[in-house]
Amino acid sequence: MARTDARPAAPPADLFTPAFHQNPHEALAGLRRTAPAVPVMTPNGLRTWLVTGHEHARALLADPRLSKDMRVGRDLIPRNFADPDKQRKFLAESGERSQFPHVLSVHMLDSDPPDHTRLRRLVGRAFTAHRVESLRPRITELTDELLDAMARHERLDLMEALAFPVPFTVICWLLGVPPDDRAAFRRWSNLLVSGAGTDEVREASASMITYLTELIEAKRNEPADDMLTDLVHARDAGDQLSSDELISMAFLLLVAGHETTVNLIGNGALALLTHPEVREQLASDESLWPAAVEEFLRYDGPVTNATWRFTTEPVEVGSVTIPEGEFVTISIGAAGRDPDRYPDPDRLDITRAQSGSVAFGHGIHHCLGAPLARLEGRIVLSRLFARLPGLRLAVEPDELRWRSSLMMRGLEELPVFAA
Repeated sequence: MARTDARPAAPPADLFTPAFHQNPHEALAGLRRTAPAVPVMTPNGLRTWLVTGHEHARALLADPRLSKDMRVGRDLIPRNFADPDKQRKFLAESGERSQFPHVLSVHMLDSDPPDHTRLRRLVGRAFTAHRVESLRPRITELTDELLDAMARHERLDLMEALAFPVPFTVICWLLGVPPDDRAAFRRWSNLLVSGAGTDEVREASASMITYLTELIEAKRNEPADDMLTDLVHARDAGDQLSSDELISMAFLLLVAGHETTVNLIGNGALALLTHPEVREQLASDESLWPAAVEEFLRYDGPVTNATWRFTTEPVEVGSVTIPEGEFVTISIGAAGRDPDRYPDPDRLDITRAQSGSVAFGHGIHHCLGAPLARLEGRIVLSRLFARLPGLRLAVEPDELRWRSSLMMRGLEELPVFAA
């Protein structure tokens, strides 16, 4: 078979546009049929290779030839712009926002071994299965409190009323953020995640760094029963996390542990609201809930694309050779709809076999918080439809607005009738 190694060109016209975000699956299926790795361009003009098949996605997620060390990757960004004007704009904005990527990105997600190995080992000592399971009764109690409030309204936004507050509160528990500080903490985190204007991001990042520095120092002096305290005091053969690493890890927990789970709950709720036959299955057999959450992760999961990687040498992806020093975007959403892995992939089927899921990544960067996200998803969604069996959409499905994000797949809002 002939091989392809041309540099990325402009993508299909509908890729990464609002129309694409509304329904990416059809466009991604078309790209999957075109080639195993397709050259595309992000909205800011950066060239990258999009990988859409499940087999190749899973292999590349664990391929050490793809690096996530952004200390090196940042230097590759300028040469991977096709449009000089967009390149200049990006470099100017990057310089203005330099404080944000430096202090808040010294974590596992942007590192390779041996740095990644060290960080993951230390963090793993705090993020234990016992700690996750110990949160079950608190998550259930919190969910029921929010459902009590929802039941008093005829129409509401499920994202704001339930999908957001549960994961956010859980992260605040893990970090030991006091209730009185959570409004400000939420405001800063929303600005940092949303990619708002440069001045707002700079101000929010400075506030977040100051707050986390003080919080970490408090945990150092007065240990508490929370995960941040465990991270502060984690030791491995005399090694421990530095102050910058602690700040960055706390921020990673906030973003990865909060936004991903918000989308899992929102997307899972929408899947059930538009598939009454699946709701009936779950109502008649509650033991299906773990499998249902796995199917939600596959069918319309919280992550559209894995975070960027770049090649450290030429990498063959089926019939395509990606040159050294180029960015690779692995489409988690497309992998979940690959018919070669999942028969009839556009059908929601909570009884299908789910082995080999890449919803939370694969390999050394597999999400450490995946068990917590799954636990929250099972508790919140099962309690939601048990407590509010008459829940229904307040708008037509095609009227819902999806967030314009390269990485995340989530709704702006989910209007429902609770009564």
